[in-house]
Amino acid sequence: MTTDTPSRPWSGIITADEERRYEAAGFGRPGGSGRRAALLIIDVQYRTTGTQRQPYWQAIADYPTACGEAAWDAVDHIAPLLQRFRQLGLPVLYPHVAPKNAETDAGRLAAKVPAMMTIDARGYTFVDAIAPASGDILLPKKHPSAFFGTPLVSHLIDLGVDTLFVTGCSTSGCVRSSVVDAFSLNFRVVVPEECVYDRSPTSHAVNLWDMNAKYADVMPVAEAMALLDPPSQERPAGEAR
Repeated sequence: MTTDTPSRPWSGIITADEERRYEAAGFGRPGGSGRRAALLIIDVQYRTTGTQRQPYWQAIADYPTACGEAAWDAVDHIAPLLQRFRQLGLPVLYPHVAPKNAETDAGRLAAKVPAMMTIDARGYTFVDAIAPASGDILLPKKHPSAFFGTPLVSHLIDLGVDTLFVTGCSTSGCVRSSVVDAFSLNFRVVVPEECVYDRSPTSHAVNLWDMNAKYADVMPVAEAMALLDPPSQERPAGEAR
């Protein structure tokens, strides 16, 4: 008797041979969750979603960096996850690209992606459906990783956090770089797969697969949400499970 393997974002893109290679090397073991989680919502701003739900090629008429419908689908899944974090009184942090000063912020990014220097003030606004609330932590950043040049680690230490739920944009860019840095700093990392997005479906899928193999537990958001069920996330930060 055979059972169907559940479809994952990378199904049909990563070959069976590639899957076997990683499995043979021992990659992809679960990292698990710890005692206290925090939610990172990375760069969910109108510059990455567009001003309304529409296909990619229409969305980039708003902002050339918009990801279209994939972004809004992710917003739909981030919203209930965010609500759950707030219900449990768990920390929510918003690493986000700050408005660019053309005279001082060009750097290598402007050379690689000059459109980043053309975003207006509205583009840097957080999407209303998952906008920050009182008590959430805002972390302006100039580079892809949420950790680079920000006080994120200091906040996480102060909050007693050992597990990060990483959501937002883009899967292959700011999300991936933040996940790798979190892993490097020995945080446990969960990536709810419906809660991240990218302008490239292929890059999105491949990066989810690779992060799941090496740096994070990538899982459906329903499974990620279940990790938050008490008592594990209601114990004081220093108490063992």
